[in-house]
Amino acid sequence: MPRTSDTALLVIDAQESFRQRPDDWAATANPQVFDNIALLVEHARAAGDAVVWVTHAEPGTGGVFDPDSGFVRVVAELDPRADEIHVTKTTVNAFTSTDLQAQLVARGVGTVVVCGIRTEQCCETTARVAGDLGFAVEFVTDATTTSPIAAGPGYAALSGEDLMRRTESVLGAREFAVITTTAHRVRAAAAV
Repeated sequence: MPRTSDTALLVIDAQESFRQRPDDWAATANPQVFDNIALLVEHARAAGDAVVWVTHAEPGTGGVFDPDSGFVRVVAELDPRADEIHVTKTTVNAFTSTDLQAQLVARGVGTVVVCGIRTEQCCETTARVAGDLGFAVEFVTDATTTSPIAAGPGYAALSGEDLMRRTESVLGAREFAVITTTAHRVRAAAAV
């Protein structure tokens, strides 16, 4: 279906690399993240929205984010299409190390919908940069997930759930993004 909307769904780092860290992945705050992302993708496609698949790579590190590991790929159950936008970033946000902004502008995109892995890192940072670049931003928190942060020198431990709520509060209250849910976004897409 040709794209008919000025909206793009950004699926951030929903990649196999994270599942290759079993202790970290077992502690994820939102085990339903891929189900919610799949719903958003299905409805974005039906609405004619662009779907953007963003992966994170750390070339030359030898770890699970090194492209040579074979894990820097979108998880199979999300079934990305070859004709959708695919970018691989080497920075926390999806814009700085890619041509994503140019691709979105060329398609007439004015609104981005953010979902994916690492709520408070890659997803939140991408949302903030998108806003700085002039895009309207919707942040679908229940289609994101993260893992707890252990206490360290100068900072307290935070659960994944606390990190997700903190991100909602900061992005929403400071008007960086409209905070929404998968169910609301799917209903909105279906109503159009």
